[in-house]
Amino acid sequence: MPVPLLVADNLSIAFNGRTAVDSISFQIEEGETLGLVGESGSGKSATSLALLRLLPPTATITGSLRFAGEDLLALPEEAMRRHRGRSIAMIFQEPMTALNPVMPVGRQIAEAVEAHHPELSRGEVRERVLAAMNDVALPSPERRLGDYPHQFSGGQRQRVLIAMALVNRPRLLIADEPTTALDVTVQAQILTLLDRLRSTHNLSMLFISHDLAVVSQIASRVAVMQHGRIVEQASSRELFLSPQHPYTRRLLASAPTMRTDRTRPLATLA
Repeated sequence: MPVPLLVADNLSIAFNGRTAVDSISFQIEEGETLGLVGESGSGKSATSLALLRLLPPTATITGSLRFAGEDLLALPEEAMRRHRGRSIAMIFQEPMTALNPVMPVGRQIAEAVEAHHPELSRGEVRERVLAAMNDVALPSPERRLGDYPHQFSGGQRQRVLIAMALVNRPRLLIADEPTTALDVTVQAQILTLLDRLRSTHNLSMLFISHDLAVVSQIASRVAVMQHGRIVEQASSRELFLSPQHPYTRRLLASAPTMRTDRTRPLATLA
């Protein structure tokens, strides 16, 4: 039986003694997308930052995080740094602010390559940058290497962030609300792109969102978080057709659909 790529076991996170994530367990298989959903403040982003050990010094992490057989929480910082951006990469929220506004996008993607492959020549780095920009379908990548973030649309900036995350061919991609700031048309394009890249590169993905409609389109399994705990895990189909936990049912009922009875108020999460 194949070993999961990532296994979180009884993972807890506390800030100054206050628990933010409480004994959660989940796993991600090779080539699988796990959707992590829940309202704001449920602990989703804290969980994603713990995977890369990017939480501030005030955070205390307990439990186990095993990636490809290695316990990430026990690794020395230098060994963990080799994982970040290479075997585990992350797409951060808000493409409008995640990029350096005074640095050309080609240079920003190149930095991700140079950090892990100092042996490559300048020409080889440039080839990898162009290949990554082509992968995410950025138009005219050779001509736009020297362009700055403000010269790209919101959807194109998100593609640049995806290119930066995937340029080193990671095994696991953490996507933290990657479509929140985008309109629905561009959102659909980004979801299609991520799914294609997952299939092409056998990429595993942790897709974090509060938007159930988005998660239903891309995740094969879904874990639902409430107040720092995972209250339900199931395949995407099972969870959306037959949610078992009351909180999951309220989450689904709080989002309007074409079948929603408009004469009644939407469900609340209180």
